[in-house]
Amino acid sequence: QVQLVESGGGLVQPGASLRLSCAASGLTFRRYTMGWFRQAPGKEREFVAASRYNGYTYYKDSVKGRFTISRDNAKNTVALQMNSLEPDDTGVYYCAADGNGILSTIRDPDTYDHWGQGIEVTVSS
Repeated sequence: QVQLVESGGGLVQPGASLRLSCAASGLTFRRYTMGWFRQAPGKEREFVAASRYNGYTYYKDSVKGRFTISRDNAKNTVALQMNSLEPDDTGVYYCAADGNGILSTIRDPDTYDHWGQGIEVTVSS
């Protein structure tokens, strides 16, 4: 059974950093695109970052230069390093896995097959 488990969230002040991690099991990890999404209070779930099986990475415009996605295929983990956090980064962050590998849908949450339970990130002074 596929499981994705996020860790590393918390409450931080603007400008601080957090590192989220997602541990995957039950899938051939190296064959999947791995993504991070977030959902702010009262908002729809939105794309944050993704790492394809071929190593290419993609980011939401507002996090470029601040967030970095990385994966360790040997450990079946994907991380999201978040620097210079802003209040607008607040939300529940979800790890997701996509087996189709289609570039045009990489930012679409509906294309992802498996999801973690989500982890809270709050950025507030």
